[in-house]
Amino acid sequence: MPLQNRVTPAGDIIATPHRGLFTGNRGIIHDPVTKTLTRRWANKAWLTCVCEFGGRRREVMGGRSWTELFFLDEATAFAAGHRPCFFCRRDDANRFRAAWETGNGITKALARDVDAVLHRERLAAGKKRLHPLPMQWEELPDGAMVHAGAGSYLVVQGRALSWSPAGYGEARNTINDAMLLTPPSTLRAFIAGYKPVLHPSARSVPSPLVGEG
Repeated sequence: MPLQNRVTPAGDIIATPHRGLFTGNRGIIHDPVTKTLTRRWANKAWLTCVCEFGGRRREVMGGRSWTELFFLDEATAFAAGHRPCFFCRRDDANRFRAAWETGNGITKALARDVDAVLHRERLAAGKKRLHPLPMQWEELPDGAMVHAGAGSYLVVQGRALSWSPAGYGEARNTINDAMLLTPPSTLRAFIAGYKPVLHPSARSVPSPLVGEG
């Protein structure tokens, strides 16, 4: 039985056998005896980490340490409101912070400054906060994610790819009433040059036929 530890672009935590490319955490949010979640988050530092670091091995939800969460890819983690870890992903974290500073017109932002902004942008009344699009969805930078209808979509080269725990599926040229999942400050970091890591399926989805989707 898979544990409830896989994060969706909407920030929900679900049970699925699919693990994804990244792990991460929001603090200690599980009961180590039952290995079940007790809350959605415990601190404002929502991190995205590598799955292997320094040969270390952890039992998932095995103790009173941080709760291991998993993401399909970095775009999914960003959409949910996470950012790169400065411990296991220092180079990526520094690149993201530099792009975040440039995109948001801020100088010398500390990690806690970024976390404070992201916390306001990712939650509203304890639920995932959706944002109006600052441009047409097809003009969004690669790696941005939107919510439309009942689904989440990754934007890549002006196409919307449907998200699932196993990877990206159907590509669409049109979607209606889209709202931004990726926090606006993170989106501006993408525009400033940060390139999130995408699941390989994002590059293999065929384009829709002309007039479809």
